[in-house]
Amino acid sequence: MARLGMKIAALAGVGALALAACSSGDSGGDSSPTSGGDTVVAQYPLDGISVSVGSKDFDEQLILGQMLVQAFGAAGASVDDKVNLGGTSVARQALESGEIDVYMEYNGTGWTVHLGQEDPSFDSVELTNGVRELDLAENGIVWIGRSPFNNTYGFASSPAVTEANGGPFTLQTMMEYVRDNPDAVVCMESEFPDRPDGLILTEEATGIELPASQERILDTGVIYTETANNNCTFGEVFTTDGRIPALELTLVEDPGVNIIYNVSATMRQAKFDENPESFQGIVDAILAPLSNERMAELNAKVSAEGEEPSAVAREYLVSEGIIGG
Repeated sequence: MARLGMKIAALAGVGALALAACSSGDSGGDSSPTSGGDTVVAQYPLDGISVSVGSKDFDEQLILGQMLVQAFGAAGASVDDKVNLGGTSVARQALESGEIDVYMEYNGTGWTVHLGQEDPSFDSVELTNGVRELDLAENGIVWIGRSPFNNTYGFASSPAVTEANGGPFTLQTMMEYVRDNPDAVVCMESEFPDRPDGLILTEEATGIELPASQERILDTGVIYTETANNNCTFGEVFTTDGRIPALELTLVEDPGVNIIYNVSATMRQAKFDENPESFQGIVDAILAPLSNERMAELNAKVSAEGEEPSAVAREYLVSEGIIGG
């Protein structure tokens, strides 16, 4: 497998334009709930359009998927709710086959997994622009908007393991610990060991390969609780997941090994072309206020507090004036 280089590149002109577009709704986080003609969806109607919305199968994706379902529905579209399809490959295949019209995807995943590219930029604007151009040209997929939050991969340790270490691990000291302690276990979801943007990046950056005997594959949600309960020495996590603070887990410090993952709505071009202004406007309004902290708060309401993703999505949409209360 080819090594993914750690290239940091910035195209100032392109970046400035894209950042301006993304920040057009930056004040949304301070907006008050609105109704009727004051809502975002009232400005971007989708009457007469049918749209099928999917998502992957973890909490953040369920929330984001429900945001699209409810916002498009409030704008007048006829929505087929297919949120919670499965993993990355399932969701993407559903999009390419036309089973769904849209789902939220991450720029790092688009570049490395869907497009098979290497050396992803560590500039979020440049990476999204590169994915947007290539995916449209090759597959007829439109990337709409870009979130401020970056839900990259990471590792976490439990309070007990962190305390015994005298503080947080780095990726280097984590892998050295695993190497020197054969009973140490690293818990990961099924995709992570084989993804080109997964475990291989940590192994190459640290020069230490994780033995199969020290890998444990678990469902995504279980990793957090098993790490907190010290059944996993380290757990692979999503860095905006609300269970990290809720379970008092400590993120392993990453000097920039794992690539970035800002989210965009990915939509089949034929569907986007039915009303590009409204799709763009609604998605921009949804994504603009979603900082790392805001997304983690929303995730925690589902993963730590047990609220329904649809309820969390609705509360957010109303609070941002995207739909009426």
